[in-house]
Order: sequence, then structure tokens, then C-alpha cells
Amino acid sequence: MPSMCRDCCATFEVGPRCPSCRSPRTVSHLELFSLHIAHMDCDAFYASVEKRDNPELRDKPVIIGGGRRGVVSTACYLARIKGVRSAMPMFQALRLCPEAVVVRPRMDAYAEVSRAIRDMMFDLTPLVEPLSLDEAFMDLSGTERVHGAPPAVVLARLVKRMKAELGVSGSIGLSHNKFLAKIASDLDKPHGFSIIGVEETTDFLSRKPVRMIWGVGPSTQESLASAGIRTFDDLLRWELEDLQKRFGNTGARLWKLARGQDARSVSNSGNIKTISNETTFESDVSSVDVLDGYLWRMSEKVSDRAKVQLKAGRIITLKLKTADHKIITRRKSLHQPTQMTESIYGAAKNMLDRVALGSSFRLLGVGLGGLTSSNEADLEGDLLDPDAMRRAKAERATDSIRKKFGKGSILKGRALR
Repeated sequence: MPSMCRDCCATFEVGPRCPSCRSPRTVSHLELFSLHIAHMDCDAFYASVEKRDNPELRDKPVIIGGGRRGVVSTACYLARIKGVRSAMPMFQALRLCPEAVVVRPRMDAYAEVSRAIRDMMFDLTPLVEPLSLDEAFMDLSGTERVHGAPPAVVLARLVKRMKAELGVSGSIGLSHNKFLAKIASDLDKPHGFSIIGVEETTDFLSRKPVRMIWGVGPSTQESLASAGIRTFDDLLRWELEDLQKRFGNTGARLWKLARGQDARSVSNSGNIKTISNETTFESDVSSVDVLDGYLWRMSEKVSDRAKVQLKAGRIITLKLKTADHKIITRRKSLHQPTQMTESIYGAAKNMLDRVALGSSFRLLGVGLGGLTSSNEADLEGDLLDPDAMRRAKAERATDSIRKKFGKGSILKGRALR
């Protein structure tokens, strides 16, 4: 049976240890060297970056998130053992794991590592489809001649390089389509390398819960359960026409996925619709100056993410939640796409000034929508703002300095509010 060592990347026939380096970290599969669709998912990405940058955190449970009224962005595996999960209210997470160290997110640091990982992926194949900062699909079809090795070996080299050069680990899912590759990457985290082959697809999915399907959340699960559908086997008992009649387009999609069918190609054209950042305050905020400081920092984070993802947007969204939980949303369309902090902040600040006076807020968020390629960003001046191009050039120069000397090398005064 084809086998591979995940430590030295040697290939060999099946055995308990690698014959080259004697490592027990091996993977064996009949289709190991014939599959080419992969999903790479970093292991507790934000927490891993924090532990890399602060060795004192290495053996401690770490939660990334806001204050007690915020939510968990992510948590390391030591905290997850205690039951801490993403999107969990912070007070609940700290009740489950009171010894945890809470670290506020540093999106600039995560974006920098994400950019480096993406560059490594593009070294392997032009077909890279990012899903977020810490995960992406890859199609390595036809790359064996270029790299002198099958996709499985190339992927093992990728996660080794990530660990050696960036100090973060990832888990690989390898299969014959995107649906199964994403499922596979979550089977053996952290440091996983899992395979779902063509021949075993039906047996693998048998008796698995439908919640394994990406996008099937609690409400969809409830709707499916009302029709007696809880597992893939339940789906297989339905005819395509009946599923479509009951659930529309979702029914047709489920019918195919129940049979392990997914014709979607890996594309780097991008399917991200919005880039956003929001925070829940520890106590209600009414000060316009304090809100302004948060707004600038959020605009910077949205801008950083847009630059990492090579995106620009024309629609700026401002989101507020009042002290009595009322949601306020405002949108402004720009005359050209942007990825500049100044432009995002300027539009959001204009909207904030119109709604913030005399009110207290528990949440503030900024979003960038109407996304397009960054090649179309900030190409023209603004007749109403003749200094816009000058500020854009200054911001790009600032980005270059920060990339070389660190995020804190240049700060705007409003960022300190």
C-alpha cells in the first residue's frame, strides 16, 4: 500500500515506521498518490500565533477574544479540552476555563502570517481558494511533474515549511472533491493528515450526521429532522425530486453531497462577499471620541484584511447595537473601490457622526462590501477630495514601513483614543 512519512516526506510501502527516519508519523492509503484536491486548515491559528510570539503562553490555555461581554474568536486546544468554543460568550468560556489567559486579537499579526502561508501555497499551485485567513482549498492537478512528487508529498512539505518558517501548524484533508477534502481536514486535528478516497466515499459517509455538511447549521438541521433526516443514510432514501420539492435548491445540493458528489472547482477568483470587523464593548460607550478611536482601529483591520486578500470594495457599512439591543445599520457607496484605511474610516465616520450623538452603544462594526480585485482600487482622485491620492500614497508607504519594522512603528494619534 502506498505510504508516506510526514516528517521526512519519504515514500515507501506500508509499514509501522518510516524506513528512512524511523518516524511513526506515517500515512498509508490505496489512493494516497492519485488524489489532488486538498483543504488546509491551520490549527487554532490565532492562538498559535500568540503562543509563537509569547513563549510564556506555550503551556497555558489561551482564549482569543474581547472582554467579559465579548465572544471567543478562537481558543487553543488546551482551552478546547475544557469545552471552550468559538463564538461562545466570554463569561461562559471563563467559567469553563478560569485559568485561561485571554488575549485580544491582533489581526495585523494574523494577516501577516496568513499572507506568508498563502504565498507558500501559490508556490505549489496557482489554484488556491482561500476561505479565511487560516484555511484554503488547493487543486494540485498536473503539478507532479513540476515538483517531482505527488500532491500528498507536496502537502506534507507545505505543513513542514509552515512550522519551520512561521511557527504555526496545519491539518491537511486530501480527497477527490472540495466537500470531502474539507471534511477530511477536520478528522484528525491538530497536526492531521486525513484522506477520503473515491472507493471509500459511500462507506465513509454512511451513518454520519448531516451536520458534517458545511453550511448545515442548527436551523437547517431542525428542518431536516422534521422530515426524518438526521444522517447521510436518511438522505439516500429520498428521491432527488422529492428533496427539491421539500427543500428547493438546498435539497438538490444535499442529494448530491449525500452521494459524495461535488463538481465545484477550486478557484482563486474569490467568492468573499464582505470583509468586516466588529467588537462588543465591556460597558456601554457614549463618548464620540472613544467610538472614533475604535472606528479607526476597525477600519485599519478591515483594510489590512482587504490588502491580504487582494480585495477592494465600493460599499462601506457601519453597524451599531444600542444599549437596549437595537441594531442600527448604515451603508455608503463610494465612487470607486478602495482598500485604504483613510477611505473606509472617512465614510464610516461620516455615518457615525449622524447617529452617535446622545446615544450609548454596546457594539460597533465596520464592513467593506461590493468587493472586486485590488487592481481596480484607488486608481482615481476624488474631485471633492483632492488630497485623497496623496493620502493613499502615504498609506502605502506606511504599510511598507510597518511590514519591515512592525505594526507599532507608525501610529496615528486617533488610534490611541
